Amino acid sequence: MSVAVGELEHLDDGEVYRELEAARRSMSQELLRDPATLARGLDRTYRMRPHLKVIGDALAEVGRGEQDRLLILTPPQVGKSTTVAEWFPFWWLCLYPMDRVAVTSYGDDLALRRGKTIRDYVEEYGDEYDLRLQWGSSAKQDWQITEGGGVRSVSVGKGLTGFDVNLLIVDDPHKDRADAESEASRRALHDWYSSTALKRLQPDRNAVVAIQTRWHPDDFAGRRLEQEGRIEDGGRWKVIHLPALADPKFGPDPLGRAHGEPLPHPKIPTRNRKRLVAWWAEMKATSIPRDWHALAQGDPQPAEGALVSEELLRLIRDTTTVVEPQKIAVSIDPSGGGRDVAGVIGGFLGDDARVWVTHDVSAPMSSAEWSTAAALLAYETNAAIIYVEWNFGRDMCVLAVSTSWETLQREGVIPKGVLMPAIQPVRAKQGKLLRAEPIAQQMVQDKVRFRGLFTDLEREWATWQPTDPDSPGRIDASCVLIYGLIPEANQGAIVHPPLPQAPQPGSIGRGGLASGAAAAYGRRIGK
Repeated sequence: MSVAVGELEHLDDGEVYRELEAARRSMSQELLRDPATLARGLDRTYRMRPHLKVIGDALAEVGRGEQDRLLILTPPQVGKSTTVAEWFPFWWLCLYPMDRVAVTSYGDDLALRRGKTIRDYVEEYGDEYDLRLQWGSSAKQDWQITEGGGVRSVSVGKGLTGFDVNLLIVDDPHKDRADAESEASRRALHDWYSSTALKRLQPDRNAVVAIQTRWHPDDFAGRRLEQEGRIEDGGRWKVIHLPALADPKFGPDPLGRAHGEPLPHPKIPTRNRKRLVAWWAEMKATSIPRDWHALAQGDPQPAEGALVSEELLRLIRDTTTVVEPQKIAVSIDPSGGGRDVAGVIGGFLGDDARVWVTHDVSAPMSSAEWSTAAALLAYETNAAIIYVEWNFGRDMCVLAVSTSWETLQREGVIPKGVLMPAIQPVRAKQGKLLRAEPIAQQMVQDKVRFRGLFTDLEREWATWQPTDPDSPGRIDASCVLIYGLIPEANQGAIVHPPLPQAPQPGSIGRGGLASGAAAAYGRRIGK
């Protein structure tokens, strides 16, 4: 405003009106900085969060023509569709009222809801930006504004023939897992995108923005990145990947989060980290590992060809059987050829002759961090032994764990009178397939059980394939644990991966009744 409020009394009514009108118009233009800012300024129910600001900034870059392909990957229900598929088209029309916008989704109903919401924005806020619906333009699916632009809302696979497109929004192109895992459905989607959708884009100004949760390696996002690549790799697509929990395996986090930090949520205050952590922990606990990593982390993995099945892993989860620990151990896989995740797994050999996996504290860690984690886990579980792989880093593991144990005792975390567990090397087979196959066979024969749901560990077992180039840290550490506790598992590898069947109980020992010490241990591990 060019005149201070206190000076308005010296102006006539016409001048006051013009000053106030100029200020209002200036504020309206300020809201057009990006779609998220516009939404926050016009809708008091819209909750700005750090991830929505990042998304809004990326959308503004598309609007300025700095890139023409944007892919946004987040968990469900974090405000991405409201921002991208509703406010962004309205923002675009405010800037380019002659453009045509296509909003597509897996079904007509969802697409029509998006189109209706955008039209409602035009009716409620459009006058501020000289946007008005064309007379008689009342259809939900296809409507226009007086400047010539408009919106068409259709399901993917149809409805764009004869419609010029400047901005294409692809919002959740897959209905569910079954749809994404159907090769025929994926083929139809990819064909529609290349043969129909892209052919409607106009030469003067065009952009494609896709938002989705992931379902399958060859879903819409997977195929686009495979064919056209990411900008940082010399490709075409800018990718905003915002997993529920930050993970360095995806590269630099767009929000600058450290490993394991939670994603904000529109209905949870950003500063309330405790509630955010609890929210995502609940989602993780109530999801099968495959769904958690696909939907929440944006990291889908194929199930076909995996060494063990999800069904088998579900069947070997057991939190109720009473069993007495005979030998409690911790296992370590510190590296594995440049991998970030250090495997640290805890468990025991029960009086039923089974190995029970009780803890997984694996994470991307330095040698000081994983050795400290292993020492603490050994102390907390009263482990008698720490297993390390003979094949790689034995001496380094011994030194690192010994140093960490001494440091923890010096700091008073571990009492000085507590002896460090023995550190014993395990000579596992060299090849990762030969190492993992016998352990998978032990699962089939019901010689291994999980004392709870271990989402990340189960995900590695249910998705790792013998042809994969990487050797997962949790799998390697669990193999070392089982080899240490039942050495006969290391005598030979099976020829083929186990079939997805139930465990085969029988001649492997009794259930056993827990002693007082075992019961206390069971309470400690959440039995």
